[in-house]
Amino acid sequence: MAVWVQPGARRSEVAGEYQGCLKIRLQAPAVDNKANKALVAFVAKNLNMKKSQVAIKSGHTNRRKLLALDTAEALDWESLLLSGGPQQP
Repeated sequence: MAVWVQPGARRSEVAGEYQGCLKIRLQAPAVDNKANKALVAFVAKNLNMKKSQVAIKSGHTNRRKLLALDTAEALDWESLLLSGGPQQP
């Protein structure tokens, strides 16, 4: 799953699509790996997964990241898309 991360936001939320990625705003700052940890926790929580099932495969130091989701079950994408932010049309 490709994501575009905006650290240091007012609140953590999904903010739509940006450059072909799911844009996620995070409250955590981009220092000491805090934003990466917050991203994993945010995605895991909103997809009802364990944090150990979400891994950053590439982009550890970039805003554009590729996530690997380790699950055999169908994911509830709607819960992620509507999590904490304005609903998208």
